Amino acid sequence: MEGQQSWRPRLSFRSATIMMCLLNLITALLLLQGFLSSATSRSKLSASRLNSAALRYVRESEEIRFAMRPMELIKRVKEIQQETNAKPETVKENDSRQTVAVGLSKRLKDLHSVNDATSFKALEEWRKRKMERARLRQLEKNGTLATQA
Repeated sequence: MEGQQSWRPRLSFRSATIMMCLLNLITALLLLQGFLSSATSRSKLSASRLNSAALRYVRESEEIRFAMRPMELIKRVKEIQQETNAKPETVKENDSRQTVAVGLSKRLKDLHSVNDATSFKALEEWRKRKMERARLRQLEKNGTLATQA
C-alpha cells in the first residue's frame, strides 16, 4: 500500500498533461524537421531541373523572337531614313505644305467666327422673343387675376 501511495502524488493529472504536451511538442518538431529536410533536398533537385528547363525555354523564345523580326521592314525604314537625310528638297515641299495648312486653319477660324457671330445674333433674337412671350403670359395671368377679383 505504501508503494501505491508513493506513486500517486508523483503522477497527478497536471503532471501527466504536461508530459503529454512535451511529447507532442517533441514529435511535432521531429516531423517538421523531417519534412523540411526532404523539401529542401527535393527543391535542390527540382531547381537544377528548372534552371536547365528555364534556360532552354529562354533560348527558344529568343530564337523565335529573332526569327519573327521583320527584317525587310527594318531595311526599308533605314532606306527611307537615308533618303530623307539625302534630300533637302523635301524641306521645301514640307514648307509649302505647312503654309497651305496654316492658310486652311485661318480660313476655318474665320468661318467659325462668322458662324459664331450669326449664332450669337440668332440666340439673342430667340432670347428676346422668349422674354416677350413670358412677359405677355405674366400680363395675361395678372389680367385674369385682376378680373376675377
